[in-house]
Amino acid sequence: MASENMVKRPEPQRGVLEIEPYVGGRASAEPGTRIFKLSANETPLGPSPRAKEAFAAAADKLHLYPDGGALGLREAIAARYGLNADRIVCGAGSDELLHLLAQAYLGEGDEAITTEHGFLVYPIVTKAAGATCVTVKETALHADVDAILDAVTPKTKIVFLANPNNPTGSYLPADEVRRLQQGLRPGILLILDAAYSEYVSRNDYEAGIELVATSENVVMTRTFSKIYGLAALRLGWMYAPAHIVDVVNRIRGPFNVSIPAIEAGIAAMADTDHVEAARQHNDKWLGWLSEEISKLGYEIVPSVGNFFLIRFPKEQGKTAKDADAFLMKRGLILRQMSSYGLPDCLRLSVGSEEANRLVVKALAEFADVKAAV
Repeated sequence: MASENMVKRPEPQRGVLEIEPYVGGRASAEPGTRIFKLSANETPLGPSPRAKEAFAAAADKLHLYPDGGALGLREAIAARYGLNADRIVCGAGSDELLHLLAQAYLGEGDEAITTEHGFLVYPIVTKAAGATCVTVKETALHADVDAILDAVTPKTKIVFLANPNNPTGSYLPADEVRRLQQGLRPGILLILDAAYSEYVSRNDYEAGIELVATSENVVMTRTFSKIYGLAALRLGWMYAPAHIVDVVNRIRGPFNVSIPAIEAGIAAMADTDHVEAARQHNDKWLGWLSEEISKLGYEIVPSVGNFFLIRFPKEQGKTAKDADAFLMKRGLILRQMSSYGLPDCLRLSVGSEEANRLVVKALAEFADVKAAV
């Protein structure tokens, strides 16, 4: 009691002060410069026109509380993917769902595993729950199933796997993800973060729906922030076994998803033509950008998402930091990667045709070579 009386102010729980706050992609450059934001993996096509109409129509409902269970949205998602709506939980972005899962299944003395260049939110939610984040080395910027399994201890309670991974753009084939799940104790929760799954066209890829359907310890999280273009509304969802849905719903805020987000999400989910247009735009320009930037002498890390890494080798004498400053002066905002342990890289999001051509031209100027744009 005496020691408690010595405390002069409230103290956060263990781990909170060890958290490095998440910093998103920049949105501003030189004053007066036209901005092309290619730092946050946002879709250049924007949201579906139907989603925008639904969002605008929701203005008449701003005085009302939303449906606490977002049933209409869950049913729209279920219809689109052939799922049971009762096994879906919606959240304020998939980030909120990651926080809720960590809060529910981690505590002091527990461990969660993530990979070397995994999404920075994973250690944040782990430490916020009072647990320890164990970071496992990747192999050639790919998650290594054997390395993950070797890192498992009796304290391990969660394994986070972004598939595809941000920022590397790499992915694990479905058979490797299943091998990972089968190598884990039944009491370890495998969280498959499939935020960029809609962009993947590889035959050996599966977002996680099948594994969730046949397992008791797997959760898949998804987002409306990327291909659906609803990042401003903060909307995500997860598909999980019934017992995990029950747990998350017990700690989830009762009105965690707003009416405008619900209505826009329902409309966006139904507009498959818009999603396909976004996918085709990405397929075209991801390949074009990778090829053209490679011609300039830069190393491109192959990606299945709507972004990729550009590596600036030290031996060339021009660093990623130098390139970032050069591009910023031209209004081209890419994402620095030092916080992900990749200081020699910049991450480029696929943008509009104009933005894509401008960034190739600027990188050519930076490299002092002529670009075919």
